[in-house]
Amino acid sequence: MQKNEIKAKIIETIENNRSKIVELVDEIYKNPELGYKEEKTTKIIAEAFSDLEIDFKEHQNLSGINALLEMENPGPKIAVLGELDAVTCSEHPDADPETNAVHACGHNIQLGVMYGVAAAFKKAGVESELAGTLNFITTPAEEFIELEYRDQLREAGKINYFGGKQELIKRGSFDDVDISIMMHALDLGSKKALVAPKGNGFVGKNIRFIGQESHAGSAPEKGVNALNAAVLAMNNINAQRETFAEADRVRVHPIITKGGDIVNIVPADVRMESYVRARNIEAIKKANEKVDRSLKAGAMAVGADVKITDIPGYLPLLNNEGLDSILESNLLELVDEAEITVGGDFTGSFDFGDVSHLMPALHPFFGGVAGDLHTRNFKTKNKDDAYILPIKALAMTVVDLLYDNAAEAKKIIKDFKAPLTKKEYLELMEEFTEEIIYKN
Repeated sequence: MQKNEIKAKIIETIENNRSKIVELVDEIYKNPELGYKEEKTTKIIAEAFSDLEIDFKEHQNLSGINALLEMENPGPKIAVLGELDAVTCSEHPDADPETNAVHACGHNIQLGVMYGVAAAFKKAGVESELAGTLNFITTPAEEFIELEYRDQLREAGKINYFGGKQELIKRGSFDDVDISIMMHALDLGSKKALVAPKGNGFVGKNIRFIGQESHAGSAPEKGVNALNAAVLAMNNINAQRETFAEADRVRVHPIITKGGDIVNIVPADVRMESYVRARNIEAIKKANEKVDRSLKAGAMAVGADVKITDIPGYLPLLNNEGLDSILESNLLELVDEAEITVGGDFTGSFDFGDVSHLMPALHPFFGGVAGDLHTRNFKTKNKDDAYILPIKALAMTVVDLLYDNAAEAKKIIKDFKAPLTKKEYLELMEEFTEEIIYKN
């Protein structure tokens, strides 16, 4: 069978499965769950794969499943990913009244796209024409939220990392994967796609300034004002901004989460959280060092102590030219050239960035939704553009990769020079896990 004939069968199968895809995406939307709590979502996606008669296993003591669909001929393993978790947005009209969870980042769409690709290859009857294995992995906890809860899980030994893909990398879920692909929804307009985006990585920070309480009215001179230390530290960080190279796309955005206890006591316990983001690992490290100096200086100025706890966030999102080129060629068969954007500069972060440092990775954006991510305005606008178009584009890309004894996939794998081995990656995660106590 010629490659274009295989793609035609895949497209036909996707069209025939349209109603089930829409039903699945909508069902997941109605059951939003936050990271490492995605029990209902796991059950929904597990039932969908059971109906397809695709073998899967649930992650051990973790939300999500890992499913395998083998072609008749041996070859590379390509992972197709979908994220399970929702975000919190209490202002969203569809937010869960108890948890404030809502799929305002479109992860329900990702799961529907992953399912749609799986169903297409299961039902189209093209396994004999392709070489390799498709690995469908649903990943928990992409959103870096509820840090206190996740810290409790880590302290209890239930997880190692706050991010779901980090956790699955640590546990070995990606050890035998050769290429990973996924998609993300974004307000781009109808029938639009964005290929080859870049994204920042980050390290998370929890900061505690420790002073000395005293009566704020009668004896302020006997206290050490931890809030003043925090305010000075934030000003110090602001003074660093002109030192950040524009190409590094550094972003530092601290907030004070506790400013004191009561107004007539000099604050002795003040808490701050921050991310330090940048476009590459070295820039993250350098910016983080400057932030630490700023925090210490704020404490030193008033004689307070400061405790700085660093938490590994996500690595920058890297592109793969070979995968991006194949996807773009398939998009040209589906939409007009004017609807395709190549290259995108995102200063937000994705835990798929961690995967992209270990193997060739594909992470396009598709339209069909309206409103900014994580806001009350986010919604699906056109289900064909948001759900069906990305399924077709990713499925056609998989055909290109696994056709002709997986020649294209093998070339991409051969040409890829991994920035990190798994061992180096885990060492880096440990490096980003640090606690400093600076005493005056």
